[in-house]
Amino acid sequence: MANTFKLKTKAAIDASLVSVYTAPANTTAVVIGLTIANIKGSSVTADAQVVTASSSGENADNVYVIKDVPLPSGASIEVMAGNKIVLETGDIIKVKGSVTDAVDAILSIMEIT
Repeated sequence: MANTFKLKTKAAIDASLVSVYTAPANTTAVVIGLTIANIKGSSVTADAQVVTASSSGENADNVYVIKDVPLPSGASIEVMAGNKIVLETGDIIKVKGSVTDAVDAILSIMEIT
C-alpha cells in the first residue's frame, strides 16, 4: 500500500457547495488539513461538508464539518485543527462561501492505495 501526500485547491468558491476533492476508486484518503480563506473585502461565512458515498458502506449522509463560520475580511480558518477525517472511494469534501467568489479552499490529504 502506497501513501501519497496531495494538495488540492479551489479558488473563488461561490455561494453554493463546490466539490474540492472526491476520493478516487480503490483509495482511502485521510484529510489532514483544510484551510478556508476569505478573499472578499468584507466579512463572509463559510461551510465545509463531507458527502459520504453510498458505495463506501456508510449512510450516504451529507454532514457539515463547519456551518456558517464567520470570516472577517482577509481572514482564514484551519478547519481540521489537528483532527483527521477518513474518506473512502466516492466520498467528497465540499466548501461554500456566503456570496459569489467569497472564499478559497486548500485541502491537504494523504491517499492510501
